[in-house]
Amino acid sequence: MLSQSIADTILTMITIEKRYKAGDKLPNENELAAELNVSRTTLREAIRILVAYNILEIQRGKGTFVTPAAFETSPGLRELSDIKVNARDLYEMRLIFEPEAAGLAAVRGTDAEIKRILELGEKIEQEIRAGQDRTDNEHAFHKAIAQATHNEFMNQLMPILYEAIAKGVTLSAVSPKAASDTVTDHRMIMDFLGQRNAEGAKNAMKIHIMHAIRELGIE
Repeated sequence: MLSQSIADTILTMITIEKRYKAGDKLPNENELAAELNVSRTTLREAIRILVAYNILEIQRGKGTFVTPAAFETSPGLRELSDIKVNARDLYEMRLIFEPEAAGLAAVRGTDAEIKRILELGEKIEQEIRAGQDRTDNEHAFHKAIAQATHNEFMNQLMPILYEAIAKGVTLSAVSPKAASDTVTDHRMIMDFLGQRNAEGAKNAMKIHIMHAIRELGIE
């Protein structure tokens, strides 16, 4: 359902990309609908979903605001995120999970979801070239791919993988080869997603994670 997917995207913008804090007002309806490439009707439905979960609140005559509840992870996800696992296990999990997610995203993702993945990929490339921290956008990029699978279980697994992604970003700061691989690999993933090539996207993601495993020295 597109409205649920857009609700997930807005939540990602709040909690992962950290574009909005508790108490911040969202952009007006026309601006946000244009950014997300959806109709205002779909956006309103997505906002209603987030209001129902107390993530957003609508203040009459003022706009739509982010609530503190947006930053409270559910107990189940918090337990997953707090599990202390070593880098080998984390990356093994990514290798099992993310190539299949990329393949499904290429087939199932809406045009708006694919567009968002590509935009996040461009942001990451810009941050790498500028020597900036890209952790938040890396999380958002992989989260957006998981969302585009339209498989809720895949979506719920993402928090435990963020630690592995963060480790890779930290390594890239001192490894020009790792950063260079990321730019090349992401471009390959993005190209196959843009072409709706499931097998290509799957293989590109596998190569990306294998490169990260090699650079981390955890083969």
